[in-house]
Amino acid sequence: MAEAATLVTADELLAMPDDGWRYELRAGELIRMSPTGAEHGDIAGEFLARLRPHVRERKLGRVFAAETGFRLFDNPDTVRAPDVSFVRAERIPPGRLPTGYWPGPPDLAVEVASPSDSAEDVNEKIAEYLRAGSRLVVVLYPRTRQVGLYRPDGSAQLLPDTGVLDLGDVVPGFACPIAELFDLT
Repeated sequence: MAEAATLVTADELLAMPDDGWRYELRAGELIRMSPTGAEHGDIAGEFLARLRPHVRERKLGRVFAAETGFRLFDNPDTVRAPDVSFVRAERIPPGRLPTGYWPGPPDLAVEVASPSDSAEDVNEKIAEYLRAGSRLVVVLYPRTRQVGLYRPDGSAQLLPDTGVLDLGDVVPGFACPIAELFDLT
């Protein structure tokens, strides 16, 4: 007889001691991830550095760095932490931000694909964000120097590094040459 897996709640995940690993929750199951590599962190940092001032200057909402957890689903809980994320101003509560995970999805979730990420894992994250209500998921693919744009209507675009990343009505006015996200020397 197989043992039933012990499901973890978002609150239990938040209370876990730091053991040097990063974790997300997928339907109550812990997903352990190693820290990201330098290239991954550099690309995510570059995206954040370009997005945050644009959002602040226009008072569009809030931009969050990696490791910010978003509680996408409850019972069983799913918590994901995109590399960069954005929540529009209308969804920001007055006063202080939550000290725990953000309740619900980001409007924009940005993931940098790591060499260890399988296509299945990346596609699963995209589907979870969109099913939870994200308006746009952007995946940066360092190996191919491409950017994938995924929307709730099922449309997807793969842009080459010669293109421009335009976040459309999700983050109005934001556009960036894709090559600049990957050329960080």
